[in-house]
Amino acid sequence: MTSSPGMGRSANLVYALGPPPLVYNSPTPKADYKSPPPPYNFNVIKVTLPGSLATKERKDMPTDSYEDALKKLGELLTKKSDLGNVAAAKIKQLTNELEELDSSKIDSVERIKSGFNHFKTHNYEKNPSLYSALAKSQSPKFLVFACADSRVCPSHILNFQLGEAFIVRNIANMVPPYDKTKHSNVGAALEYPITVLNVESILVIGHSCCGGIKGLMAIEYDAAPYKSEFIEDWIQICAPAKNRTKQDCKDLSFDDQCTNCEKEAVNVSLGNLLSYPFVRERVVKNKLAIRGAHYDFVKGTFDLWELDFKTTPAFALS
Repeated sequence: MTSSPGMGRSANLVYALGPPPLVYNSPTPKADYKSPPPPYNFNVIKVTLPGSLATKERKDMPTDSYEDALKKLGELLTKKSDLGNVAAAKIKQLTNELEELDSSKIDSVERIKSGFNHFKTHNYEKNPSLYSALAKSQSPKFLVFACADSRVCPSHILNFQLGEAFIVRNIANMVPPYDKTKHSNVGAALEYPITVLNVESILVIGHSCCGGIKGLMAIEYDAAPYKSEFIEDWIQICAPAKNRTKQDCKDLSFDDQCTNCEKEAVNVSLGNLLSYPFVRERVVKNKLAIRGAHYDFVKGTFDLWELDFKTTPAFALS
């Protein structure tokens, strides 16, 4: 058998020993995959959100009834009729604020209607050129894996605009290893934006207080049966993150272990991404970047790190 071309001359790389391992790992069987231990040694970019997230003390609110307030307003306008337009604008603003404050009590159908009306008025109708372009095609630069948790919408956190990011959300932002017979929905969600839309960057975002990771850390393997039909089976994808955390952080509190596992699980997903041939090929050719991140909505911080791995020239065994 002849040797395969080296990396510098090969357009189609062949990995005789499987996908390139992470630089901090030695190749291991898939079931025993271990991601890099903390502090991961990645290039971490710390981003602290502006402003304090602490709850501000409220000033004493006036105790007058709204009837008294309306009476006083009427008396004022009687004396100073030129304030009518100003008062009307203030009342309209106050009405809008009260409607938003009470939105949680609105019927769900009405909430959907009002939400769309707001979007159409303040976004769609004000950006005709954008929506005209999006009607023809999309060219997102990012493929984002994020948790389905209602508190961590990546479009809000990173201010993604429509058409900028192809987003996949699931429980605990996990990416399973390549398998055509299992979790094909994730495979399809990877294949389309990478092979058709040609995204340039994959970002896997973990987050604080993740229920999926907390559930993973709490599972006792010798306990049966499972308490859920789908969740416990799904979160086992990142069991290696739990095992590493239990091993390296056994002296920490359970909450601190969960925080560590939130980041470690992201690294497991980054490693799993390389098991997809169309991902690995583009990463090796520097056509696709892979990054991990962790959003802490308690502290208001966002950590970002690069995936670093080694590749070696392919060779044939004789």
